[in-house]
Amino acid sequence: MGRAAVPDQAGDMATSHLTAVALAAVLTGLDASLPPPDDRSPSRSGAPALEWTGCARTGGPADQECADLTVPLDHTDPGGPAVTVGVSRVPGGRPAAERRGTLLVIAGGPGGSGIKRLAEKGEALRQRTGGRYDLVAMDPRGVGRSTRASCGLGPQDRMLTALRPWPDGAGRIGESTARARRTAEACGRNGGALLRSLSTADQVRDIERFRQALGAEKLSAWGISYGAYVGAVYAQKYPHRTDRWVLDSVGDPDPALVSRAWMANTSQAVEERFPDFARWAADPARENEPGHGDGPGRGDGPGHGRPGGGLRLAERPEDVRPLFLSLAARLDRAPRPSATPGVPLTGNTLRQALHLALYSEAGFAGLARLLQEVQDPRARPVLPAELTAPVPDEDVAVMVAVVCNDVRWPGRIPEYERAVAADRARYPLTAGMPANLLPCAFWKDAPAEEPTRITDDGPSNLLLVQSLRDPATPHFGAVRMREALGRRARMVSVDRGGHGVYLGVGDACSDAAVTRFLTTGERPETDIRCPAPGPARGADG
Repeated sequence: MGRAAVPDQAGDMATSHLTAVALAAVLTGLDASLPPPDDRSPSRSGAPALEWTGCARTGGPADQECADLTVPLDHTDPGGPAVTVGVSRVPGGRPAAERRGTLLVIAGGPGGSGIKRLAEKGEALRQRTGGRYDLVAMDPRGVGRSTRASCGLGPQDRMLTALRPWPDGAGRIGESTARARRTAEACGRNGGALLRSLSTADQVRDIERFRQALGAEKLSAWGISYGAYVGAVYAQKYPHRTDRWVLDSVGDPDPALVSRAWMANTSQAVEERFPDFARWAADPARENEPGHGDGPGRGDGPGHGRPGGGLRLAERPEDVRPLFLSLAARLDRAPRPSATPGVPLTGNTLRQALHLALYSEAGFAGLARLLQEVQDPRARPVLPAELTAPVPDEDVAVMVAVVCNDVRWPGRIPEYERAVAADRARYPLTAGMPANLLPCAFWKDAPAEEPTRITDDGPSNLLLVQSLRDPATPHFGAVRMREALGRRARMVSVDRGGHGVYLGVGDACSDAAVTRFLTTGERPETDIRCPAPGPARGADG
């Protein structure tokens, strides 16, 4: 979310600080007046049995297993064509009588692999929840070991800087418009019925089919980023099937916009997050960290414009932003060869590198080195790995299709030109990209159904957790989700930057709140705010 064309990276950060959190006990319970089940729900005749086989990954739980679940291509035609959805499980470890139930891990994206996410976080999640849950996950249709779709795009149209609709250096959108049209036509020509079925609505129905196959009366869940939105839609469609539901780094649920709002919100989100990087890059402690010229392929000497050695970019935080903007503008005028043959470093490449780095403090050092290299005329700038090669065509297909199948996008080019110009002036760091058009503006097939409206109808069993300075799903968007859910939810806001909170940023306050909810059902009595890292303090709010 917020970067729909990027594989999910939420929660790959690992730092820690100690702080206390006092939570009042509010036990979740079912509401007596629930909306009727989704009238397009999977067949009540039951899903086929799952045949589990070992699929452990290096570094993941040794007992992780996978299976293939057959689901209808079109859930309104359960006897028609079928597709395969890959699913996975990690046993809780406790005797059945001591387990709470089944907890679904919903990866982000669109296009994130739940099986991979379970491998990455399954062991930590099992330990935090004390083995009370059998952990499960799913590769959505179009992803990973599930049935895949293809758009048949050429390599240049699959570069990340092409998938994100960056205007050119002068703010014109002619090139990105032509690429969007070309992509939409290729997807319409090559994607077929499977591509048209890639949507949040069908992922939610596939989850319900998975629940049936597991024989679970209810599911608990931890959804991250776009997966948190999927979780919110499931909780709206099947409230009577939800137990304890965690939405981590969630976006604005406005049903008139959905992904259009997520993309547009990126402009302000990046501006709010950038000061964290500026403070880091101006900290005198950066003088002692290896900088440009200190590693292989990093040029022939120290960078220019730095106050000293190491990774420090400026003496004051307020000087980092104009430095970045000036370097991006310089690259707009004169792109540089990079260390990757055939992939130049342009202004938009630098802007995309910035957005990637803002997801986690772990990315700050790489961005600082890149900015040093841009200042050194002798250097061959080393690009982030995500910017050096095309995204696989099958990954592009699901990323684009879900965004375009979920909601209608305007098709009037002058409207985008005006929006880009205004956004570019207001938010220079993103240069108008979040206001630009995607292939959705030329999508052949209108969405099959309207997006789900999130409401306060249903049990009060949801917990939202959100950083205050998230560059992809900003806090103000999550607040709108919180408002839509009303009495059903509580929200834990964390005074940090980055994307993905639980088991990600090492924040003891928010981690304790989520763990307590999953293990005991207790939530904060009211919405709370976890303090910034520092001396141990209680949560306020």
